Amino acid sequence: MRFSLSALSDLPALPFDTIIDARAPSEYAEDHIPGALNLPVLSDEERARVGTIYVQDSPFLARKLGAALVARNVAQHLEGPLADREGGWRPLVYCWRGGQRSGSFATILQQVGWRVSVLEGGYQSYRRQVVSQLYTDVFPAPVVLLDGNTGTAKTDILHEVAQLGCQVIDLEGLANHRGSVLGPRPGGQPSQKMFESRLSALVAGLVPGQPVLIEAESSKVGDLLVPPSLWKAMQQAPRITVTASVAARADYLAAAYGDLVEDTAALFQRLEKLVPFVGHKAVSGWQSLARGGAYPELARQLIEQHYDGRYEKGRPEGITALGDDLPIDLSPEGRARAARQIADRLRCFPG
Repeated sequence: MRFSLSALSDLPALPFDTIIDARAPSEYAEDHIPGALNLPVLSDEERARVGTIYVQDSPFLARKLGAALVARNVAQHLEGPLADREGGWRPLVYCWRGGQRSGSFATILQQVGWRVSVLEGGYQSYRRQVVSQLYTDVFPAPVVLLDGNTGTAKTDILHEVAQLGCQVIDLEGLANHRGSVLGPRPGGQPSQKMFESRLSALVAGLVPGQPVLIEAESSKVGDLLVPPSLWKAMQQAPRITVTASVAARADYLAAAYGDLVEDTAALFQRLEKLVPFVGHKAVSGWQSLARGGAYPELARQLIEQHYDGRYEKGRPEGITALGDDLPIDLSPEGRARAARQIADRLRCFPG
C-alpha cells in the first residue's frame, strides 16, 4: 500500500505506529523524517558494493546480491528491534525514492501480517516539502525578535517565554550552537538538512495568527544558514531588546559557558580565532586570564573589547521596537520576570 504525505503539518498525526527509514546509516545521519527509526536494509558498505556491481558488472548480479543482503538484514530486524511488535502494528516505510529498498522491506513485513505502507516518493518527497516550506513559502506566523547584547540570557528567557505558552523557535538549540566564535557545543552541529528538518517540524506546528518569538541572529548560526523564508521574516520583524550591566553579563557568561571553560585547550583554540579582529596581544591576554581561571574578567573583556562593538555594527538600522528596551535582572527570578513582561508584549495571553 502506498501513502502520500500531503502536508508536513500532518506528520504528528499520521495513522502509523512507527515510521521506518530503510536507508543506509549515513543517509539517515544526514537527515531523516522526525521520529523515524533507522532499520537499514543495506549498510553503507553493502549499498556501495551493490552499486559498483550494478555499474561495472551486471544489473542482474547486483539485484541478486542485493536481494540476499536485504533478506539477511530484514531477518535481523525481525529478530531484534521488531521482535516485540504485535499483530496490529502498522508501520510506514520509506527509502530514498520509495523504490526497491522500502518496497522489499514492506513486502516482507506484509508477509508477516502487518498493515505496512510505503511512503510515495520516499525521503525525496518529504525533503521537497521541507524546501518548499523554508525556501519558497511565506513564513506562516508574524515574527518578533528577542534582541540584546551578548550575555543578556536571551536563550534562557526564550525558554521561559515558551513555558508561559507563547510560540517560540530556539534557532541556537536547533543548530546546537550559541551563535558566536565561542559558541560550539558538545556533539557538534547537525547537517544543514537536519537543521532544516528540525526547524520545519516547528514551523509546521505554528498557529498562523499568533506571533512567534525568535532570538535575533545573523543569517548563520555557526556553520548553518537560516533558510530564506525565515530570514526574510526576521529581517522585517519588530524587536524586544533586553539590557543588563556589563558586570552582570560577564558573571552570567562565565557560568553559562561552563562546558567550555572546563576544556582549556578548546577555549584557547577558539580564542585564537579572534586574532583577526582584536590582534595577538589581546588574545594572549585573554588566554592568560583563562589559564588563571579568571573567567568573569575574561568575559568582561570579551564583552567590552569584542562582542558589544560587533553586535552594534551588525544590528540593522531603522528596526522597529515592540516597546521600550527592557532592563533585566539576570538572576533566575529576574529572567522569569522578564519572560512574563515579554509575553505580555506579545499578547500571547499566558496562563
